[in-house]
Amino acid sequence: MNEIKEELLPILVTRGLVLYPNNDNIVYVEREFSKNSLLDAIGNKKDLYITCQKDPKKEDIDGISDIYCVATKCRILKQDTYNNMLRVSLHPYARVLISEIQIKDKTIFALAKDYPDVTGNDQNKEQIYVEKLSEYFKNDSLEKLFGKQPKKFYDQIEKGLNALDLSYLFSNALQIEASKKQDLLEAKDVITRIELLIQDFEIIKLRNKVDSEVQKTLQENTQKQQKEYYLREQLRAIKEQLNDGATSEEDKIKDKVEKLNLPLNVKEKVNYELSRLNSIPQGTLEYGLILDYLDTLLKIPFVKETKDNDDLKNSKKVLDDDHYGLEKAKDRVLEYLAIKKLNGNLKAPVICFFGPPGTGKTSLSTSIAKALGREFIKCSLGGVSDEGEIRGHRRTYVGSKPGRIISALIKAGVKNPVMCLDEIDKISQNSFKGDPSSALLEVLDPEQNSHFRDNYIEVEIDLSDVLFICTCNYLENVPEPLRDRLELIPIDSYTLLEKEKIAEQHLIRKEAKNVGLDPKNVKFTKDAIEYIIERYTREAGVRDLSRKVSTILRKSIIDALKKDEKEIKVSIGVKEVKKYLGVEIFDNTEKERESQVGIVTGLAYTQYGGDILPIEVNYFEGKGQLVLTGNLGNVMKESCSIALDYVKANASKYGIDSKLFTNNDIHIHVPEGAVPKDGPSAGIAITTAIISALSKTPVSSDVAMTGEVNLRGHALPIGGLREKSLAALRSGIKTIIVPKLNKKNVEELPKEIRTGLNIIYMNNVDDAIKVCFKDKKED
Repeated sequence: MNEIKEELLPILVTRGLVLYPNNDNIVYVEREFSKNSLLDAIGNKKDLYITCQKDPKKEDIDGISDIYCVATKCRILKQDTYNNMLRVSLHPYARVLISEIQIKDKTIFALAKDYPDVTGNDQNKEQIYVEKLSEYFKNDSLEKLFGKQPKKFYDQIEKGLNALDLSYLFSNALQIEASKKQDLLEAKDVITRIELLIQDFEIIKLRNKVDSEVQKTLQENTQKQQKEYYLREQLRAIKEQLNDGATSEEDKIKDKVEKLNLPLNVKEKVNYELSRLNSIPQGTLEYGLILDYLDTLLKIPFVKETKDNDDLKNSKKVLDDDHYGLEKAKDRVLEYLAIKKLNGNLKAPVICFFGPPGTGKTSLSTSIAKALGREFIKCSLGGVSDEGEIRGHRRTYVGSKPGRIISALIKAGVKNPVMCLDEIDKISQNSFKGDPSSALLEVLDPEQNSHFRDNYIEVEIDLSDVLFICTCNYLENVPEPLRDRLELIPIDSYTLLEKEKIAEQHLIRKEAKNVGLDPKNVKFTKDAIEYIIERYTREAGVRDLSRKVSTILRKSIIDALKKDEKEIKVSIGVKEVKKYLGVEIFDNTEKERESQVGIVTGLAYTQYGGDILPIEVNYFEGKGQLVLTGNLGNVMKESCSIALDYVKANASKYGIDSKLFTNNDIHIHVPEGAVPKDGPSAGIAITTAIISALSKTPVSSDVAMTGEVNLRGHALPIGGLREKSLAALRSGIKTIIVPKLNKKNVEELPKEIRTGLNIIYMNNVDDAIKVCFKDKKED
């Protein structure tokens, strides 16, 4: 028996293409190493091997493990170039078994020997299998099994082929996965290969049968829908002929459009959607969606509006009856009415009330609507993170709906309501669902909102007649582009006198009605109201004060019912306040009880109003490091560094030994570490605290200060002076030090603040120290 010799030849590696002996094929070569193999075979006038790689996604071949070892040996018939690729016509003529591959100069070679099929062992069995294959051609056309094939394929079958050639011909034509085609190539003998072919034929037949059944079902459903549509149209025509009074949904919509004086663009949109309805069967989902859309569109008040009450005296009376103070806001509304009365028309401004919670921003919006005689609608925007909540969702999405602006307009029922956009500073920004604050720009910009376009409604809507009123607690949280569209009106913190007046004129009467009492039978002494404000509430607004009044009234009702009183009359003094509200929540003061070294009272402005800010400084043996605690923001950390650097540069002026800075660590702490703190206005207080700690000089506990500091020790102006002053007054502070550049703001403070506090102006740190250290005892 002759030994089969191995031969080293270039190898062409394909991705998903398997070639069989005696089945010519065209291969497109693109990868560099494949081109090198092909060109080497052509240049040396040799044959080459061709096989398929196991992972078609892999670009490079690293070893024999990346390819199938059963390959075919091919003769090169023709080669040319096509779109930067080599196109080669190959004639495979033998199977080979690869034992080794070699990579030389980016060219792959394979060592392989012939691997012929085992034939002739059982010719009768082979003949039986060939006949079995023939049965498929009788029952199923070749095209169903192999798809479209060239004429040469059918000619070879008619000519008659032996079992081996026929198995290779069918394997080559069969449209199956590369791994299964490789299994056919690797079959040890003809009978095994034919058995695999029969299995593949059965799978293809089953798949064709399922596809045929699906197509048949789809065709039957389509015919059924067409039939239903035809019958429905006939039924509608019959009803019209009988004139039995029955009207379709389309007819109802048409009647509604005729009654409404709609803009031209809206009529065109309605007619377009109605034309779509006529071509859609009623039972379909799309039919219902179009009806819902038309129903929503026709609910929008394009024309209906209320007439404004231009009586300025009446408007002023309504505003004064509902709210105490808030003069700036009231004056702005009266200005709007006066100009509108003069001109007959005025583009609605976009007002934004900003200030601490509980100061009456939302309720003032209600009073404005009442004064104008307009409908009022509130749209809460806090926590909105989806741009579609403002602009609406497109109708292509399941569950789509109009945005909050259009929904509020529909609810109001008129085109010119007062619409309150509440809590705009709490809108989520730069969400992955879009930026809702940017979507509000089109709503609130007077130059754009006359052509507002909701994604769901798809027609332009005029919002220029809507009086938008926005509210927010913290103006800094409102994006600058949105802030630019707003007319900003501050609603400041209330003074003690204002809170007393609000309680007497509004809160007590309102809460009495809420619990079912006659306001005439409810009396609170002035001392009782003042006691509640000072000892049980510490807030910028009056929300908590309202809750405390309600608590007292409820408890007093229980006592009255226990006594079986026929008519409940409530009289509340300080004694009753203590009884019903229990232990006092706040002392007379929250300031430090005595002067201490290294502790200075600063003043802070938060979104909840003003507050005092104790600042503590201490030092201990260390390496000259600065330690900061108290949940400080970046700006406040910078203020600490500036303050320390200023003190270092001026140590001798304040009697501080400069060695303290190199041999000790300085620790600056702002209590209530769970509360984030940021801003530059604590700079002066921090500087003073450092000087106090290092010079061991106590700071007066009756003094608080606010102001930004620079490296030269100058006091720079700050904001929120009203809120900070009120916080000092509430906490029992007697003297506050403010930058001289804030003198104009001091003149705007209420009289009770200016008379209750000793306000001292400073140009620099030295001015503050003169006041703070004036009680220093001489050694």
